[in-house]
Amino acid sequence: MAAEQALALVVRGTDWSETSRITTLFTLEFGKIRALAKGGRRIKSNFDCAFDLLTVCRVVFIRKSGGLDLLTEARMEERFPILREKLPALYAGYYIAELLSDGTQDYDPHPELFEAALRTLRELGNDTDPRDAATTFELVWLRELGYSPRLDACATCGGEVMPENTARAVFSPSAGGALCPACGPAAPDRRWLSPAGLAALRDLTAATESDTPVSLKLPAGVRGELRPLLGQTVSFVLGRRPRLLGYVDG
Repeated sequence: MAAEQALALVVRGTDWSETSRITTLFTLEFGKIRALAKGGRRIKSNFDCAFDLLTVCRVVFIRKSGGLDLLTEARMEERFPILREKLPALYAGYYIAELLSDGTQDYDPHPELFEAALRTLRELGNDTDPRDAATTFELVWLRELGYSPRLDACATCGGEVMPENTARAVFSPSAGGALCPACGPAAPDRRWLSPAGLAALRDLTAATESDTPVSLKLPAGVRGELRPLLGQTVSFVLGRRPRLLGYVDG
């Protein structure tokens, strides 16, 4: 079979033998692939990168039906060494890797999600708050998987989310977004949102849907609302609570 080439982010890796390694890559061209790197643990090999998590590599691989692909070459393109100096940023980076590894399907390309991951990892090396970086990435991840929350009207009946004289809005991950006062009480997983929290979530969602790079610092009160809300939404879509989520929000 013909070899394929791709730009890839390492999102998971396990040792296969004394000399080989299984690595999960999220690629720009093909989405997630899982491949065996024979001899990948040797000092001298065709792989000039160690397949550390969050390493960006240019790879060559051979697709295998019904099993692991075969990785034949890998050349390191980019690392994010500053993450090793900032533990909260490193946890956020590992959280991104977990969502890409466990929350995407094999060979389902999402170029925008790939670009968002690299952009977020670069921002984490600056002064961006890891919780805010995680928030914007989660919204891109949700959009790419088809779960972007509905915020313009009630996700259940299409009614007005915050009628006049309503002090706060209701959000339900299982319903897929904000709910009106009539539908909100029936949602077992409902969460409350202040007007400021709802406005911030609308602005962030609109920015990610238009592929506008988002770099911001959320007010502490708004962040305190959005982090558990989005964590619950991501957990609902993933079918479990992400292992790294607590480290990001802790």
